[in-house]
Amino acid sequence: MRAVIQRVSEASVKIENSLHASIGRGLVVLLGVEVSDTIDDMNYLASKICNMRIFSDAAGKMNLDLKEVNGELLVVSQFTLHGSTKKGNRPSFINAGRPETAKPLYESFISACESQTNKPVKAGVFGADMQVSLINDGPVTILLDSKNKE
Repeated sequence: MRAVIQRVSEASVKIENSLHASIGRGLVVLLGVEVSDTIDDMNYLASKICNMRIFSDAAGKMNLDLKEVNGELLVVSQFTLHGSTKKGNRPSFINAGRPETAKPLYESFISACESQTNKPVKAGVFGADMQVSLINDGPVTILLDSKNKE
């Protein structure tokens, strides 16, 4: 599983030009599920993201997590995170999880984040054509991969 995490001051998702979900201060998570991903990958990323200390404390040091700043979370499925550009100029998505296995892991990720933050998580719609708008705060952008824990 791969995730791009962006600290935001606000963000929203539109589907067919209609507002579907929006948040204020918090994190936008673009989440890509790979063919070989399991519940362990999902649990690892959910825990890592919900506890990541990337919000500034009173001294201006990134030392606070999502819960400590009462931040919100917006999760958007994004299979293109598993695009391979090894050959040619057209990405191959052969490693992206198929909807029948990826969607349940995506939904489980949202539920796990709700349990860890004790608040509702906003989300896009799995497989939908979405327009994501955000104001990246910092900017702070972190890449996570459950198969490459760096």
